[in-house]
Amino acid sequence: MNRVAKRVKKNKEVFEGLAEPGFWDERLSEVITRGKKALDETCAEIGRILAETLMVMDREEMSGVDYQPNDQELQKWGFQRGSVYIGDQKVKVSHPRLRNGEKEVSLRLYERLKKSKEFSEEMLGNALRGLSGRKYKETVAGLAKGFGISASSISNRFVEASYTKLKEFQERNLSEFKAFAILIDTVHRGGAAFTIALGVDIKGKKRALGLWEGATENHELASSLLSDLKSRGLNLHKDILFITDGGGGIMRSLKELFGKDLLHQRCTIHKDRNIQKHLPKRYRREAHRRFRDAINLKTYEDAKEALENLKQWLSGINESSARSLQEAQEEVLTLHRLNVPELLRKALHSTNAIESMFSTVRACEKNIKRYRSSKMSQRWLASVLLYAENNFRTVKGYHEIPWVMQRIKIMRKTGQQNILNDVNQPAQTVMVGV
Repeated sequence: MNRVAKRVKKNKEVFEGLAEPGFWDERLSEVITRGKKALDETCAEIGRILAETLMVMDREEMSGVDYQPNDQELQKWGFQRGSVYIGDQKVKVSHPRLRNGEKEVSLRLYERLKKSKEFSEEMLGNALRGLSGRKYKETVAGLAKGFGISASSISNRFVEASYTKLKEFQERNLSEFKAFAILIDTVHRGGAAFTIALGVDIKGKKRALGLWEGATENHELASSLLSDLKSRGLNLHKDILFITDGGGGIMRSLKELFGKDLLHQRCTIHKDRNIQKHLPKRYRREAHRRFRDAINLKTYEDAKEALENLKQWLSGINESSARSLQEAQEEVLTLHRLNVPELLRKALHSTNAIESMFSTVRACEKNIKRYRSSKMSQRWLASVLLYAENNFRTVKGYHEIPWVMQRIKIMRKTGQQNILNDVNQPAQTVMVGV
């Protein structure tokens, strides 16, 4: 009992000490001081790495890359310790050296960085924002241009690298990619239309499958893309779920390939917008609410009934809007007919995944003023698509994909038009080969 009393008394003294005036002010001041010091050290280290990288690029521009010198008289001569200014702080670096015979050649950028305010706080801040978004190459290239390192040399290197990326993208073998779903959409660049396919495999992994260029989005363009995918080994079987915005050319090509066996999910977001376009503004919000409520219902029967009610409501306002819903009513409910679990359904009910990829394309190409040729457009697009792949995430609900594939096979075998709810859905399923 005495030990308990002593512990309680000690705890009381500790808490009374915490309440003393100035206690928390001192601790908070200490935390801020230590945190600022650690942050300053981190920023200085990042600045040092960037400065050394830029100086190596500057040396290569002066003397040429290893084994391909553009000046036979200049020789690379290792590294030497020195210091530069990063913002207002002097930082130790290892700077590269150049020699011309027995004479030392000053590196232009190193001489600049030895002066304060050349590598400003603003430039460092912009670099840190770029690095925090994992845009490493873009950050270094932007800094290089800011310091006057030849934009043409950077551009030439990129052209060479992007040609390699284009070849890799257009020729890579797809025979090992086991597709569960394929999203197809078109992006317009430089006055041309590029139809692109994005695949989701049986493990929920996404991959840019291919692109094909044409004057406009049409049947021939989509057919060429599908033929290209098949020629590179992709198994386009009838159990693949295709997700599109309902474009006529793409739909015609898919129907020619699969006929009545086509599994097609119409993008619900595009259809929602199409319905609203026909309506006066005062009805659009209500139409949107009713359409989304119907799509969010869990069962095919409930969702179909809600869309029928919506169609009757639309008929009293604008017949064209009602017809727009009717022509796609079954296609927007494909996932419901397959009884796809709710989390996976949210990932596949629209073309959002491929639209997100297109947003990366637009962000990476925003500084292009003019597309000089079709080759330039394709090089850029292929490079950006491969870059976007690095940030792809596995689709939500991917663990349910094998179960959905089993249900599709049951539907094919029995000839059912829709798969009814199964309360005995297994928690874990075995992967099904295709």
